[in-house]
Amino acid sequence: MWAYTIRRLIYMVVVIWVISILAFIIIELPPGDYLTSYIAQLQSQGGAINEAQIAALKKQYGLGLPAYLRYFKWMQNMFRGNFGRSFKWNEPVLDLLAERLPLTVLISLFTMIFTYTAAIPIGIYSALRQYSIQDYVFTTVGFIGLAVPNFLLALLLMFFFFRYLGWSPGGLFSSQYQIAPWNFAKFADLLKHLPIPIIVIGTGATAGLIRVMRGCLLDELRKQYVITARAKGLKERTLLFKYPVRMALNPMISTIGWILPAIVSGETITAIVLNLPTTGVLLYGALMTQDTYLAGGVILFLTALTVIGTFISDILLVWIDPRIQYERSR
Repeated sequence: MWAYTIRRLIYMVVVIWVISILAFIIIELPPGDYLTSYIAQLQSQGGAINEAQIAALKKQYGLGLPAYLRYFKWMQNMFRGNFGRSFKWNEPVLDLLAERLPLTVLISLFTMIFTYTAAIPIGIYSALRQYSIQDYVFTTVGFIGLAVPNFLLALLLMFFFFRYLGWSPGGLFSSQYQIAPWNFAKFADLLKHLPIPIIVIGTGATAGLIRVMRGCLLDELRKQYVITARAKGLKERTLLFKYPVRMALNPMISTIGWILPAIVSGETITAIVLNLPTTGVLLYGALMTQDTYLAGGVILFLTALTVIGTFISDILLVWIDPRIQYERSR
């Protein structure tokens, strides 16, 4: 157990390091840099900038250095807990992440709870009532959930709430609480705004997981051990939850590795439509302006979530399914 865990942790560090190199290369691929974008934006607004200012900005942000030196400087600073400074926001990357991360994690946790709480029972029910009216209803709703883009669903809900309830569901706070200090009223206002992001972001994942749970459970129910257990008179409820449901959960658990970062990124387009202060929107803006350190910091954060999610999936799979054994050292 411990040898397996340590080996996996070493793999995680190596993967994150490799991804950091790839992320930096991809960010550097487009022609120009942040300063080029900044000057073009300034000129489009009628502003002017002289050569002395350009040289000062290059020195300030280290843009005159070769790309590999900027990467090594970035990695060296990260080991010291400094992820660099955002060019666009002129703030430390860690401060920007600390500002967006708590709300993003809050949305993510509630969305994951909603996704699995809805998908697992509905998937089990559909499998046990195969080809019934209820199964057809859930199947139809599931296909609609998979087919409708989240941002379109967000627009429809925003129209419905504004048109018929007179309430704009955009953002996570009402206007009077945007910059107000935290108190019970602000927290209650946050809870009032959470359902729409949770439903919109979680709909697609829930619909997909319902289909996965239904299909896996149907496959388990047709296996010989289930038929034999029924023939021996084992109670249906005991039989169902002791073996088939546990086995059918394997694919559900294995999806944590990719569902976790997908949800935490805030579904970027949906977050833009709903005006949500998530890390996904932050990453989108950083990539558009070639804000290297900010984009790299967010990508590394999402990479770490993917690796950690996969690690959690593996541990849970071994715990749930006794047929799976830890990888043994050779």
